[in-house]
Amino acid sequence: MQHAVGSPLPPPHQPGHGPAVGWSPAAQHQGPHHPGAQPGPTPVPPPPPAPGFSGVPMPGPVPPVPPAPPRAVPQHPSVPPAPDTTGHVPLPPGGPVGMPSAPPATTAPDPAGTTLAVLLIGPAGAGKTSVAKFWADHRRVPTAHISLDDVREWVRSGFADPQSGWNDNSEAQYRLARRTCGFAARNFLANGISCILDDAVFPDRPVVGLGGWKRHVGPGLLPVVLLPGLDIVLERNAERTGNRRLTDEEVARIHGRMAGWYGSGLPIIDNSQLDVPATARVLDDVLARSIASPPQW
Repeated sequence: MQHAVGSPLPPPHQPGHGPAVGWSPAAQHQGPHHPGAQPGPTPVPPPPPAPGFSGVPMPGPVPPVPPAPPRAVPQHPSVPPAPDTTGHVPLPPGGPVGMPSAPPATTAPDPAGTTLAVLLIGPAGAGKTSVAKFWADHRRVPTAHISLDDVREWVRSGFADPQSGWNDNSEAQYRLARRTCGFAARNFLANGISCILDDAVFPDRPVVGLGGWKRHVGPGLLPVVLLPGLDIVLERNAERTGNRRLTDEEVARIHGRMAGWYGSGLPIIDNSQLDVPATARVLDDVLARSIASPPQW
C-alpha cells in the first residue's frame, strides 16, 4: 500500500524483537521535554498468536499518519506604489516654476550651476536645437533639452504637416505639443533638473506664444531670442531634410516676423558669426543678466 503524503510508515513489529531501531512511536508524539521528567511507560507488546495459526502474527491495524503540515511560504503583501512615484522613488508635484532667486549683489550669478527653465526662441535655421543640446550637455547640474519639434512628431498616423498647409489640425497639434513640453519641463524642474525648450515664438502673437509657455511652465521661465542674419538662416535651412526643411520664401517670411523681437525687452543673441560652443557661452552670460534682472514679459 502506498501513501502519497505524510511521514513514512514504521516497519511492522516482529515478535521477540524490540522496537524498530531509529523509530519510536512515542518520539513522534512526545510533548515538550522538561529536565527531570520521568520517561513514560514502555509500550506493551501485542498478545501471542492464537492456536492454529502460524507463528507469524498479522500486523494489527496501523493508525493513519497525519499528513505533514504544508510548508509556510512567506507572503509579501502587494502594496501599490504611492501616487506620483517612479518605481519606489517618490516625486514631488510638478508645479509652475518660480523666478530664480537673484544672488547677493556681491556675488556674480552663475547660471551654469543653477536650476533654470530657459525658452530659446528663433526662426527655422537659427540653430536653436544645436545650441540647446550643447548647452544642456555642458552644464554642471542635470539639464534636459525638450524639443518642441520632437514632441510634435510623436504623432505618426494623422500627423498634420504645416508644409501641406496650415489648418486647424496643425494648429491643434502644435498647441498639444507645447502643453506636453510644459508638463515635462515642470516635472523635471520639480526634481531639480533644469530644462531648455526651443520654439519659434512670434512677437506678434505673444498671448499664444510667450503667454502659453508662461502658463505651461511658470513665470520663472527665462526667454532668450536667437536671431542670426537672413543669409545664415537660409544657408542652414538648405542643409535640412524632411518636413523640417522649409522653402526660402517661408524662411524669409518667418525671419522678418522674428525681427519684431527687437525693442521687446527680451535678450537677443545674433549668432551669425558664432559657432555652437561660442553661442552657448554667450547664452550663459545672457542668462546671468536675466537672473540678476529678470525681463518683463
